Amino acid sequence: MLNLRDSVSRVANPIGSWLYRRGVTADLVTVFGTTASVAAALLLFPRGQLFWGTVVVTVFVLFDTLDGAVARAAGGGSTVGGVLDSVCDRIADGVLFAALVWWCFGVGANRPLAVAALACLVSGQVISYVKARAEAAGLTAEGGIIERPERLIITLLGTGLHGLGVPRALDVALWLLAVLSVITVGQRIAAVYRSARQHSHDGSEEREGEATG
Repeated sequence: MLNLRDSVSRVANPIGSWLYRRGVTADLVTVFGTTASVAAALLLFPRGQLFWGTVVVTVFVLFDTLDGAVARAAGGGSTVGGVLDSVCDRIADGVLFAALVWWCFGVGANRPLAVAALACLVSGQVISYVKARAEAAGLTAEGGIIERPERLIITLLGTGLHGLGVPRALDVALWLLAVLSVITVGQRIAAVYRSARQHSHDGSEEREGEATG
């Protein structure tokens, strides 16, 4: 994963520098990429154009890496920019799965698969929420068996293969992702409990140190 990120950065950084020199901000890149991804998902997936929907959404998911490159070219991102990026990620992810639910109830005519898509939508949002809420409370909830990059890869691989006519590709992708996402929710909640115990233990040791000092 690290090598992949390094490779992406080597491509994205020169483009980010070029955009920055022309007055484009990281926040503008974030909003544009999210808007385009949302529009593509809503316009193409519900109409059954899963392959082309996958192609377009993938392009703008990769485009999303440019906001970090622009921020680095500007000397570093802002706190507000980080929040905006996280919010836009949640919007894009939610709309992607909502569009798949729409397809399941419409053109896809696959109501059982809609359950998996809904499970992916809800659990994906909860995974991110647990981490954010834990950090707000001074705790940590890192890791888990699956995170956002893996969720996108599995989903878009499933939609793309289904669009090419591979039988059950999307069913396998969404049900697998639903199970892995629920497991990840449990892992992050467990991480919060471990972090809370560690904080309590560290606090007890500090108070004992102050008492003996």
